[in-house]
Amino acid sequence: MQNQYQQGEFGPPAWPQEPQPQPPKGRRRTVIGICVLTAVAVAAAVTAVVVVRQKDEGPPPVSDPSKPLVAGWKTVVNPEHGTAFDVPPDWEVLAPSVFSGHTDRKDPDKLLIGHTAPAFYKSKWCSIDADGDGRITDVKLGGAGTKGAEGAKDTAEIAEKNAPTWVYAAYAQPDKSLVTWDKPVKYRTKSGVEGTYVKARSAGVKQTDRCAGDGQAIVFGFKNSKGGFVAWNFYGRTGVPGAVGDDLVMRILSTVRLSGDPKEQTPM
Repeated sequence: MQNQYQQGEFGPPAWPQEPQPQPPKGRRRTVIGICVLTAVAVAAAVTAVVVVRQKDEGPPPVSDPSKPLVAGWKTVVNPEHGTAFDVPPDWEVLAPSVFSGHTDRKDPDKLLIGHTAPAFYKSKWCSIDADGDGRITDVKLGGAGTKGAEGAKDTAEIAEKNAPTWVYAAYAQPDKSLVTWDKPVKYRTKSGVEGTYVKARSAGVKQTDRCAGDGQAIVFGFKNSKGGFVAWNFYGRTGVPGAVGDDLVMRILSTVRLSGDPKEQTPM
């Protein structure tokens, strides 16, 4: 069974109102990349992407010192939420202080969704100068990360709200009707973390340029060691050579685990 947004409504559940991220107190962050698209590329997959990195930090660690659950893979740790997961060795793992997200194409100052401590697959899979101003936007083939879900009533709500939002924000803007998603599924990871996941995807995104096209997302809602709600997610392009397959996405999801107590519980 799939859900789909209908004309004039946001569909069940209500479209999530993601809070604007605020830098944690005592921490200086600098915006290092904001891509704003013109109407020419309004249907392209290259959404306005915001990446925030802590100022003066060292190079991001390749992996966490803890042993990954899959031999040869890299571990992605998010100390803010007390979580970890593994990705294949050819993925790029960024520092926990890095925030990556997608903004509204009509209002670049409005954040739709994002996460911290991200990992990317082929971060420069497709590059394009969307508005002809000479600035190149790099489109990723896939990405994963973790965000807080403060205010959620349960893990199913987390997954069902966030999965369609990732697909819409990254691929389907401005047409919500192109996004469908499945019913929530209860899931337990290898380490015993219990929660709920939802898969969502788009169909029919216009091929306005070589980077544009459909995508998918999966969001797993669960609780950290302090009982705070957390959302792990994957999002990526579909229907192109080298796209991340469902089997690999589920294998990555299976490695999601707790990693100590969270430093603080914030919306992102």
